[in-house]
Amino acid sequence: MPKNSSIRKPRDIILYKMIKGVAIKKIISFHDDRGFFAEVAKFGEETFHEIRQTSYTETYPGIIKAFHWHKKQWDIWFVVKGHAQVVLHDLRKNSPTKGQTDVFFPGEDNKMLIAIPAGVAHGYQVLGNTPMGMFYHTTEPYNPKNPDENRISFDSSKINFDWTIKNR
Repeated sequence: MPKNSSIRKPRDIILYKMIKGVAIKKIISFHDDRGFFAEVAKFGEETFHEIRQTSYTETYPGIIKAFHWHKKQWDIWFVVKGHAQVVLHDLRKNSPTKGQTDVFFPGEDNKMLIAIPAGVAHGYQVLGNTPMGMFYHTTEPYNPKNPDENRISFDSSKINFDWTIKNR
């Protein structure tokens, strides 16, 4: 769990919050002899936003895909295969958490839904030796003629994130 987060526990859902507007839903699995069931996105929860497009990506071990941000669109990420280090950085001028960076480690062994507001740069690095698979839901459909996507290099001094694996 992130260090300075507030925790709210409605029923069996745990939400972690750091950067203003970001919501993390720890996914609870219900197992029996047939397998398991888990609710991922649900209307009325803090991580829920109207979805206008869902995409799926697989990324190879060690790859860093970072950073990009949106002016209008929210992203809702769910890693279903492998493991990732997800890095968020608040770029919003009037945000009380402007300049703050949060790091999360979602994956098949640590299921979570990550809701990322517009103005928050986001990226990830695949951890381990297997590809990472992620569904990402967006509140706006992708428009190739006018994409709501701005890029910042993964090694930009503006964010100044150290991608080195710390082995902790």
